[in-house]
Parts: sequence; structure tokens; C-alpha cells
Amino acid sequence: MTAELIRGQNHPLPDTRLEIRVSAPTPLVAGATLNDEQWRMRDASWIAHPASPQLPGLEVSRQAAAAHRLAVDLGALPEAVHRVNVLLSLPTVPGSPPSFGSLAAPFVAVTGLDGAEIASYTITDLAAESAVVAIELYRRQDAWKVRAVGQGYAGGLAAMLHDQGLPQAQELAATINDAVASGMARSIAPPPSSGERDRTRHTAPVGGGTGADTAAASPSGASGASGSPATGGRINYQHPRRAAAPPPPPSAPPPPPGAPSGAPPNGQPSPAPGAAPQPVAGDASGWSMEERLYNQVWGMFEDLARSGAAYRSAVAFADSRLDQELDRLLSDPRTRVGPTAEAARAEARARHGQLADQARAVFDRDLAQLVAEIEVVEPALPPALARWDSAAWRTYEVPREAPMALRLGDLSLPEHAPGLRIPMLVRLPLHRGLWIDSGRHGGRSVESALIDSDELRRLAAETATALAARLVAVHPVDAFTVHVIDPAGSAARSLAPLVESGALREPPAAGAAGVSEVLARLTQRVDLVQMAVRSGAGDALPPDLDTAEQLLIVHDFPHGFDDRSVTQLRYLADEGPSVGVHLMMVADREDASAYGPILDPLWRALLRVTPVPDDHLADPWVGHAWTYEPPLPPPGDAVLAWVLRQHAAARLP
Repeated sequence: MTAELIRGQNHPLPDTRLEIRVSAPTPLVAGATLNDEQWRMRDASWIAHPASPQLPGLEVSRQAAAAHRLAVDLGALPEAVHRVNVLLSLPTVPGSPPSFGSLAAPFVAVTGLDGAEIASYTITDLAAESAVVAIELYRRQDAWKVRAVGQGYAGGLAAMLHDQGLPQAQELAATINDAVASGMARSIAPPPSSGERDRTRHTAPVGGGTGADTAAASPSGASGASGSPATGGRINYQHPRRAAAPPPPPSAPPPPPGAPSGAPPNGQPSPAPGAAPQPVAGDASGWSMEERLYNQVWGMFEDLARSGAAYRSAVAFADSRLDQELDRLLSDPRTRVGPTAEAARAEARARHGQLADQARAVFDRDLAQLVAEIEVVEPALPPALARWDSAAWRTYEVPREAPMALRLGDLSLPEHAPGLRIPMLVRLPLHRGLWIDSGRHGGRSVESALIDSDELRRLAAETATALAARLVAVHPVDAFTVHVIDPAGSAARSLAPLVESGALREPPAAGAAGVSEVLARLTQRVDLVQMAVRSGAGDALPPDLDTAEQLLIVHDFPHGFDDRSVTQLRYLADEGPSVGVHLMMVADREDASAYGPILDPLWRALLRVTPVPDDHLADPWVGHAWTYEPPLPPPGDAVLAWVLRQHAAARLP
């Protein structure tokens, strides 16, 4: 999951070779300065800019543009460098906006070389500034981190460079602006847009907050050099990724003469004043529709987390205020009893109810917007991200390439509207194995407590089958291989769709001998691929080695396992994902309690999901306990078996 940073927040960087992507609604100048351990720029050679775009370990764009890609290799920077500042400024050419205040918020993302976003930051709250330090990459105890800065300068590029400690700031700023103006004069105007949304993430304040909103959150961080420090204010419930309204298509005719600004053409009715914009599927950043939908879903998740946190905080504020007022009444003998006391207590409770009702009204409004958005997004999701009852599965075709993500189920909060379920998406290939918990312990609902143990085990096996079927179906033919260990054969009925369709190339392994044989084969595969990767000898792998992604489903662990098999299983959980061997365990932890703490690393290495709705998933961002629902097909629906047969038929010569 991408870390969405706010001003002042930092995030660790997993690698030293990075790409920094910048997008804005108008051409910007992008550059980067280097700082030493005192966070000062030593001289003009420590800045990469359009007139001098390359430094050791750093390269920036040669001219102003609405989208930039800055290449960074932190390991190649000079040893004395402890910080890299990414700078953005508006070009000083005719027609360029004078400040950021009139523009949609620029967006900055730090990505790996594979394009996966590590952290992102939407630079909000800019006004008269024409230059800004967007983010900084800094070294802390031999580890690199990224911090969202957002420090703006009304004095432009020269003021920003002077603040970096450069004596010749004015001269260098003039050199940069001249190079940018010369480059823009030589550039060719881009063709009109073909209708694809730009990658700028917009922000729009949402009004109507309660009196407790300011107590719920207080953004903080570096203040602009030309403005006052950031202070707490009303919570913005809207995710930075959300656009205020979709842009009109390029071919849309101009509004009729005399029509007010923003009026829809062709006599279409105007939305009511203050009405929320109509949601649009794919209303997020991304290079493809799949990536935009993926980012939009995560944006909805974060919207809901923010709204839920604000609502809970507002209610807690109202409760605390009521307690304080009642305590004051009780502490004063004159207001402790009598008609005056009763009236004062009634007034305090009325204020409490008013605050709680206002908070609920704001929360209900946000829920209604999210419900409207999910109703638009769900039908547009591709099979890998869609529910089993989606039309995407009814028109299924075997894909030609693997998807970027997979739906593992749905997430909800107790305060949700009944129809609001946010898809739980994980990136592919899987970086962690899955543990489908077939036991009773945990925080399950009262309804699930009524299910007996045998039924829980059956549902867990069906959940494993549904997830495995989804993984097989969203990969190209022969790109994903499934192995099953079922020592006692107790999951035969649940595994039938995989077996009967031919998705399993071999029957489920049974008994201790079958367990040992499968584990030995997959362990050997991990060893061989790891050695080939480390030595750069990929062509030396055995010709009969299956190079497809591998999934091992282990049912009823630890039945049929000895100490050696347990050790091999732990090895696969730790080392397998890096070389394409993934683990899915269907197990009750209590059944393996005899192993004691030896298996603790195994359970921690796996992502725990449940076969029934359960509130065990917690996000560290706001501390919500999310209710997880498994991705099972509707009862009696044969879509899963049909999809597997379609996939198997495509494999036949």
C-alpha cells in the first residue's frame, strides 16, 4: 500500500534507486539540491536544474513540463550528501501562472524502478508561492527516508535557493529561468488530449464539519517561508486523489451564449448548488485504467478511514464535554440538586446530542458519497479486482498478462452504511503468504460463533479454493501452478472445482509421504532459482523446471507433518515469495500448539484472513479494526467452476 504523506510526515525508503514523478496542471520547473550534514548546499555545483540536469546519482528534466520523472540513485551520491531536496517552481515566461494558489495541487510520488509507488504527497495549502520544496530524501543512521515538506516561497526560485544557503542564488535563478524560457520557446505544443484524465490529484475542502472537527486532527509540519505556520483546522474528509469534477471531453461544444459559467451544454440540467460531483470510475492517477481503478479503490479506503476517525473523534469530544459539564454541576452545591440542576443537566445533554447529531450528519454525507462511488466503480473493475457476482466474470476471457493486483475480500467498519464494502486489494506477485484461519479464537461476530468447528473448516477450505481459483484465472495460461497438500483428504469436496476443471495438474498430496514429496520438490525449486539469480546464471536452470508462479495450499496443518516437513514449510514461507513460490495455509493455530513458539515466525509471516466476517484486521494509520469478508461466490452460483473450465480449455493444444 502506498504511503500517502501529509506535510511533515516521513516514510522509509526500501531501495536506493528511485524515480520521483511529478504531475501538475501546468508546466513546472523541476530541480534538486544536495545538502551536507548541516543541511546546507555547499555551492552551485550541488544543484541539478534544466541548465545542468545531471549530478552523480541524480538527473532532472531539461525543461519545464507538466509531468516530470527524476532519476535518483542514493548510493551514487557523494559521501558528504545527507539530504536531497526536490524543488518545483513556476517558469517566469509570459502566460505562466504567477503563483500556485490559482492551480490544482501538484502531486509528487516516489516510486521504485518497477513503477510501484512507495510514497506520495499532494502539495496543498499553497497560495502566493511560486516555488516550493516538495519533498526531501534524507539519510538517518545509514538509512534513507522521504519526508513531505511543502515549504513554499513567494519570492520564487531565488528566495528558495537563498534559503538553501547559496550566496549566488539570484544569479543562478536567472540562469535557470533563462534556460527554461529558451527550452519552452523551442518546444512543440502537445496535441489535444484524447480524453484521458491527467494525473494531477485535486483537493477540495468539504464543509459542514462539527464543532469537534478541530479537535479530531491538527495537521502540522514545515511552514512556508512566505506564510504562517500550518495550524489545526477543520478536517478535510476528501482524499487528495479525488477530483472536484471530471473534465469535459475535448470534443464537448462550448456552452451556449449567455449561459452561466460551468453550465452544462445541450440543455442538460445543472446540479443543485452544493451537490456533490457525480462519481466517475477511474477517477485517480495511473498509467492504465487498471492502475487508476486500483488507486481509486485505495483512495476510497483512505477516505472512509479518515471519515470514520473524524466521526469517532467528534463523538468522543462530545462525550468528554458532557462529562466535564456534569462534573462541574456536581461539584457546585448550588447546582447539584433542584430544578436549576435538572435544567442545567438537560441543557448539557442537549448540547451533547446536537454535537453527536452534527457529527453523524457529516459522516452520513461522506458515506453516501462513498456508496455512490462504489456503485460506479464496482461494475468497472476487471476480473482480478471484481466480486464473483460481477459481470466481468460472466464475460471472462483468459488474460494475456498478469494483473497488477488481486481482490482478497471486502472491508467494512461498524459505522458503515449497509451497502458499503471496500474491496481489499493486494499487489501481485504476493509478497506474503496467506493463512486462512479455520479456528474459533479471535474477535469474530456473534453470528459466526454459532457455526460449529466442522462448518468453519469447510468454509475455510472453500475460501482457499475461491482464492486459488481467482489467482489461476487472472494469470495467463501456464503462468500459475497450484499444488495442494491434503493429508487426510478432508477437503476433497471443497477442492472439487480445482480438481475437476484440471486447474490442478496433479491430485492433492495425501499422507505423510505425499507431504514430504511436495515440500521437497518446492524447496529444491526455491534453492535452484535462488542460486541462479544470485549467480546470474538463469539459463543454467534445468529445462524441466516449471518457471510459472507456484502456489502451495496446505490444508489441515499440522496433520501429516513431521519436524523436517515443518522446517521446510517455514523455509518456503520465508524464502519462497522472492522466487515465485507462495504459500496458502488452511489451519487452526490451536491444532499446532504442541510446537509452541517454534511456529510463531510462520504465523507472523502470513497474512491472516478468515472464512467468515471477522474484525481482526487493523490499519496502523488510524487504528480502525476493519471487518474482513472472504471473497466467496454467491451460494449456488457455478461461476467459479465455469471460469476454471474456460481457463483449462485455453491450455489444451
